[in-house]
Order: sequence, then structure tokens, then C-alpha cells
Amino acid sequence: MKIFGINLAGPVREEVERFLASNGLKLEKDVEYTAVAVCREEIVGTCSFAGNVVKCFAVRPDWQGAGIAAQLLTHISDILFSKGITETFIFTKPENGQLFSGLGYRSVAATPQVILLEGGTANIGRYINEMVREAGINGTEKAAIVMNCNPFTLGHRYLIETAARENEQVIVFVVEENRSCFSFTQRLNLVRQGTADLTNVIVIPGGRYIISANTFPTYFLKDRQISVYQELDALIFARYLAPAFNIRIRYVGTEPHCQVTNNYVEALQKILPSYGVKVCLVERVKSKGECISASRVRQLYEKCHWEELRDLLPPCTYDFLRNYPNPGSQANQAD
Repeated sequence: MKIFGINLAGPVREEVERFLASNGLKLEKDVEYTAVAVCREEIVGTCSFAGNVVKCFAVRPDWQGAGIAAQLLTHISDILFSKGITETFIFTKPENGQLFSGLGYRSVAATPQVILLEGGTANIGRYINEMVREAGINGTEKAAIVMNCNPFTLGHRYLIETAARENEQVIVFVVEENRSCFSFTQRLNLVRQGTADLTNVIVIPGGRYIISANTFPTYFLKDRQISVYQELDALIFARYLAPAFNIRIRYVGTEPHCQVTNNYVEALQKILPSYGVKVCLVERVKSKGECISASRVRQLYEKCHWEELRDLLPPCTYDFLRNYPNPGSQANQAD
């Protein structure tokens, strides 16, 4: 039995896809590297990574218990270490959780379909406590909003205004993953500029445990199929972030066009209340009869329809776009 990395651009890709499918998995589009265990020219195990996330792991049932999992993981860990990555995460089936725990990984959260484990120097408790410390906030009960803001629109502003009007303090977590048309720094700055007058609103980075490649890896893929990761992301928010920040209510906007977002809202409504966090669904604000969305803004921006954009954007975003080079079509990216 041999273990080696493969070229996913070659014909072996279909073989890996068939092997994963036979184990109830698929080869996700963001995979950067895949290792296979081969015996007598047949794949008996495989493991991949994207960023610092280990995924697409499977071992043929008749080879389980033969040490292949440990060898695959050691191979992947060596590659990641050579890239300077010491914090790692694994998505796998819940029944594999005990296997990886025996290899030094720790469970973060699990749903009936998927479990997330962390290894190396990763530590969710320590990380979130550091988020709270850096935010410099008090122990007041809070409302929360999670936004990508790609870019920041009057729709985002309306949702924040609503929460600010109804609560003593509001935290806006801006998704930190850099997989959008506009960079995280640009998006964060626009939200801060666009809410500077709301004195009870605090805008902070979302970090690596809110709608990130570590908790919701398919959110940023262009096909964005219905994902088992939606409940996982909601569960992590409820178990770790809500109590650390003393969050008692989370605001979300309605989404008339995106099924993934609608299913995510359903996951939040299913999980958060059982942890003492209310979910408040706010009807999306409209302009000229059409819902304001970041995807619509990007479409108009691509065509330089500046007059129409004035009705959809706060001044800070409008001015930013007028001075920002048009990146081409980004209509399918997350809001």
C-alpha cells in the first residue's frame, strides 16, 4: 500500500470522485491537494485539504483499522506544516469523530451529518475569548448580526438600524473570509463608516468561526448547493459565540432569491432558540419595488449605472465604488 499526492487535473480525478461517492461524499471544488492510499492499483483511502481545512476523507470499509487513516492524515499534516500551517480543522462524518480524536483532534461541534474537529494550535475557546477581549465590550445583553456586505448597502444599513432601535447594544460581525469581490478590510471599513452615527453598534471582524471556510465551507462556492454545514455554523454560534458575547437575539434579513440563505435562516431558527437566542427575521427593505441586495448592486456597478446605485447605497459605499476599479461580473457571490 502506497500513499501519495495526485494531480486532480488528470484522469484520476474521476476515480477519486467515484470512490468518495461510494462513501457518501463528494470531491468539493475548493480542494487544493488530495492524497490517496493505493493498493494493487485501487484506491483504498483518500484525504484532501483546502486552506487549513482537512476534508473529503474516506477509507474503504474492508481497510478500516489498518492504520490508513493515520498515514493519510500524517501525509496531509506534513504538507500543511511545510506551508507554515499549524492550525488545522477536519470535516468528517460523525462516526469518524472517535478515530480523529485518537489522532489528537478535538471535537468543536457535530450535527447528525457532519462533525468539525480542530487540531494543532487551534483552540476555539481561547480564540473567542480573545475576540471578546479585543472588542472591548461590556457584559450587557446584546443583539447580533452577521453580514458579508459585498458591498455595504442601504439594505444592510436598514437591518442594523432596526436592531439598534430595538436593543441596548448591537454587535455586527463582518464575515472575514476573503472570498468576495471586495476585500475583508474594505467591507469592514465600509460598514464602520456607514454605521458611525449609531452609537450602540459595534462592528467587528467575524473571525474564523462565523461563516468561514472552517464552519461553512460551501457558502462561498459558486454552485452553492444545499449544505450540511448550515446547521454546524448555527450550532457553533449558539454554543460558543452567543454565550461569550452575551448575545440574546440574532437579526437576519429575508432573502427572496437565494435558497442557500433561506435554508441557513431555517437552521438558525431551528438551533438558536434552544440555546436561549431568539432569531428575529426582518423583511428586506425595497427600492422602487425591488429588494435591495449586494448582488443587484454589483450588477449595476458592472454597468456603471450610477444614478440607480444612489438609491441603493449609503454615501460611503457610493463614493468608494466611484473610485474603485470595476472588477467585472461578481453577480453570483455572497451578499
